[in-house]
Amino acid sequence: MAVKELWLVRHGESVGNVAATRAEVDGLDAIPLDIRDADVPLSPTGEEQARALGRWLDGRRDDIDCYWVSPYLRARQTLALASGNRAVTAVVDERLRDRELGILDLLTRRGVARLHPEEAARRRHLGKFYHRPPGGESWADVALRLRSFLRDGLEQPAQRALLVAHDAVVMLLLYVLLPMREDELLEFAADHTVLNASVTHLVRGADGWRLDAFSDVAHLQREGADVTVHPGSPDVEPE
Repeated sequence: MAVKELWLVRHGESVGNVAATRAEVDGLDAIPLDIRDADVPLSPTGEEQARALGRWLDGRRDDIDCYWVSPYLRARQTLALASGNRAVTAVVDERLRDRELGILDLLTRRGVARLHPEEAARRRHLGKFYHRPPGGESWADVALRLRSFLRDGLEQPAQRALLVAHDAVVMLLLYVLLPMREDELLEFAADHTVLNASVTHLVRGADGWRLDAFSDVAHLQREGADVTVHPGSPDVEPE
């Protein structure tokens, strides 16, 4: 037996999402957030989203055989609030953590261009997929650790699994599982955002994995929770 159905959930809105979006709007160089990335909590809106996700989960608890979650606080809070009074046993796996940005961490697009113009130029030359900021990770690096995770996870005795992580993790799991080429991934990512507390659904058949639903937030709309659009790391510049 192996995993044949996979739900990918992005964490609810975090205080980091809110701060990053505000810093971009205000034209700041840096995001005013004095918390390490692993400890960034959900915002009040994110908590509301996680509870709305819980009502979606209530109808599927008997269908899900195993749970995985990023070690980062915002992901663990999302699963905990969604689980409510019915605690679930989840495997915390560091390979599901968010992409690490190294010296570009907490910088806006403006900040990267002004403080590290050499990295902006290197990003333009290498492209989004292969650009690795000093001390950080490229998308290709994240894909490599996700391949390792999938080798361990997908062949265990469970048919249906739910994973709570981050927007880059969701995107790169699609890249690995569908699979996609670099150009296909970048084209898809340019037109699609993994929304907070959204659900992406993958099903495995005889011919491999297929995408059944992407970034579905119908459960948030049904429960009256805000749908928030925070595209995650600004990277260096728009595609």
